[in-house]
Amino acid sequence: MEISAEHWLALSVAILLFLWAIAIFFFGRISVKHIESEMAKEGKLPPVWDRGIGARMAVYASIILFPNIKRHASLVDVESTKRHARKIDWYLALFLELTFYTLMLLIVIAYFLYGPE
Repeated sequence: MEISAEHWLALSVAILLFLWAIAIFFFGRISVKHIESEMAKEGKLPPVWDRGIGARMAVYASIILFPNIKRHASLVDVESTKRHARKIDWYLALFLELTFYTLMLLIVIAYFLYGPE
């Protein structure tokens, strides 16, 4: 039995979706939890508006991966995030970002190849 390109693409998207879910879980449980517990020791609490939606995870990941980018406005405390980030946080942020952008790229490719005509 031969598997078509469409099936390979669907399988790749499913695998990447699973890997992205793993990345979200580990980044949230390890990195975000560590950073926010260290910030809480300084008296800085996580944003109140982000209870449950997790938008700050993407912001933490971008700050950890690109610490030298000038940010005029941020959703979280940039300096505290940089100060409390560890090497494992960098690897988890990289895993999170790579799986997300690769998944989005494959979804866009699938849309243009097999989407509505």
